[in-house]
Amino acid sequence: MPTTMNAVLLLGHGGFEQLIYRSGVQIPVPGPDEVLVQVRAAAVNNTDVNMRVGWYSKSVTGGTENGGAPGRSAVPAQDTGWRGDTVAFPLIQGADVCGAIAATGSKVPESRIGERVLVDPVLRNRPVPGGTKTLYLGSDCNGGFAEYVCVPAINAYAVGSSLDDSELAAFPCSYSAAENMLTRAGVQAGETVLVTGASGGVGSAAVQLAKRRDATVIALAAGTKAAQVERLGASRVLPRDADLTAALGRESVQVVIDVVGGPQFAGLLDILCAGGRYAVAGAIAGPVVSLDLRTLYLKDLRLLGCTIPEPEVFPNLIGYIKRREIEALVSRTYPLREMVEAQRDFLSKRQTGKIVLQP
Repeated sequence: MPTTMNAVLLLGHGGFEQLIYRSGVQIPVPGPDEVLVQVRAAAVNNTDVNMRVGWYSKSVTGGTENGGAPGRSAVPAQDTGWRGDTVAFPLIQGADVCGAIAATGSKVPESRIGERVLVDPVLRNRPVPGGTKTLYLGSDCNGGFAEYVCVPAINAYAVGSSLDDSELAAFPCSYSAAENMLTRAGVQAGETVLVTGASGGVGSAAVQLAKRRDATVIALAAGTKAAQVERLGASRVLPRDADLTAALGRESVQVVIDVVGGPQFAGLLDILCAGGRYAVAGAIAGPVVSLDLRTLYLKDLRLLGCTIPEPEVFPNLIGYIKRREIEALVSRTYPLREMVEAQRDFLSKRQTGKIVLQP
């Protein structure tokens, strides 16, 4: 085993200048219940951009479209973690990891060495000063934008699949987020589900996973991507800025799966039927929205914030992958050293599906 590796370090909040590709980074040593994973592919997510620009701070009210702009380091550092806490730099980001186990901790069977694995990025009940805490890979601790990463052995799922490493790396974060929203909202066969941002990582996953549940899917996406979104399972694709009430009618859908937020929010609640469910796991068009409480309580709506997936979500996802019930959607791959170019591509929103880095 080598003792050092290449990695991309996030040095602080700001523009692309805060991302540094560095050699000679110490390879982590697995703790007793951990494994060391040699990373073969790691996908880019909104979380990586959000953390870099300090978007989780309450002082930020806009969307994430300016994620490459320099000078964003003025955001107060004390509330820029995804739970409103402080981020420790330097940080190796990257929540989506596909790789192979290269070493094991003292409590993990050595027979696991060599296993091809997909990593659940939600690290539950990890020891921290004063107790235990749920951590998110690449946000609260070092992640997969490196040649090696340490994770709890229980989070490294052996995966037998004909999909390549980049395709497998497209699944963990986006598909877990999408499946968790559908799970929390209790989507049933025969229901009508509207998915926003349907050409992105989480949105395209939600289209597939809702269709897998035999729901009727209506998607919002750019017109140039409509055919691709329909291929994934959408019965109808509307423009991102469509007048939803005019296009669909009031109280026309049972569930909204939202990763966009912004000015469309009020319209999403208008099209929900009485007793409808709204699940959200992102706000790329802006986190501050206008809510008429009369719409909420007079229609008996349920608003569901979704971050930490239910425990069954990732094991279920592994089963869907093995049975080929869902499709990996990779737009483009980049070498790890081209992280900045990969994020530029990601922020352009030209792609349908995931952008993946290969160490």
